[in-house]
Amino acid sequence: MRYNLPFNVCWGMPVSERLFVLLQHVLPKVALTQLLGLFAGLKAGGLTQRVIRWFIGQYKVNMSEAADSDPIAFATFNDFFTRALKPGVRPIHTTRFVSPVDGAISQLGAIKQEQIFQAKGRDYSATALLGGDPALAKPFINGNFATIYLSPRDYHRIHMPCDGWLTQMIYVPGELFSVNPATARGVDALFARNERVVCMFESDFGPFALVLVGATIVGSMATSWHGVVNPPRSKTVRRWDYTGQNIELKKGEEMGRFLLGSTVVMLFPKGKCRFSPFWVAERAVQMGEKMGD
Repeated sequence: MRYNLPFNVCWGMPVSERLFVLLQHVLPKVALTQLLGLFAGLKAGGLTQRVIRWFIGQYKVNMSEAADSDPIAFATFNDFFTRALKPGVRPIHTTRFVSPVDGAISQLGAIKQEQIFQAKGRDYSATALLGGDPALAKPFINGNFATIYLSPRDYHRIHMPCDGWLTQMIYVPGELFSVNPATARGVDALFARNERVVCMFESDFGPFALVLVGATIVGSMATSWHGVVNPPRSKTVRRWDYTGQNIELKKGEEMGRFLLGSTVVMLFPKGKCRFSPFWVAERAVQMGEKMGD
């Protein structure tokens, strides 16, 4: 049962999850994110190496897949966090759509009118996710979506799920709640509420959207065509129009990075992406694996 509290926390959640969500409402999330983001970019020598080694042990990061597996090879924590993989460890499947990231499927399925399922009892609109523009959301009415959560241990470069031509990018200011599964169960419209970078593409089957969602301690998000998008963090929506610039990205090509982990949300028009039957909520996925036809 959910009570009408200011924080709108579901009291049916376990106590530990409820406290975790409540705590996020009072923490200075922006200040904390800026502070840790600053450290992540520092060349702090031995301190940086100790933090990297601790992080690898704490989150059981598989460094055998990294192009450079030696922790001392990284001058900053960001360098480590956005590490490249060895060639060939993430083969790109021949199917039409592939996973753009390593992570775990949070949710996926049909968009009902323009409502996207977040968790039991919670959804949000495609219009809100895409920065409040109904025209951008219109092609995705009754379409399909997939939301993938990247944990701290995952590879944090983002790749293309299919071929596409970039049409625009939108920075949408917002909150910096955690985006882990507990917060998704406890915070309304989480992915349309947090800071995000909306990337709109055109393809031979129509438009699709790839949304990079920020979170607590996500120092910044970057794209391959622009570089770091945030910071700066503005209080207003910022837009970049790439129409006519012929920025084409192929399936599996790197398109962006998270500097500290987060979530991606993909939107497709109705009938254009049929997810593979083994793609189900909570399943772990790897970049390049078959997502659908």
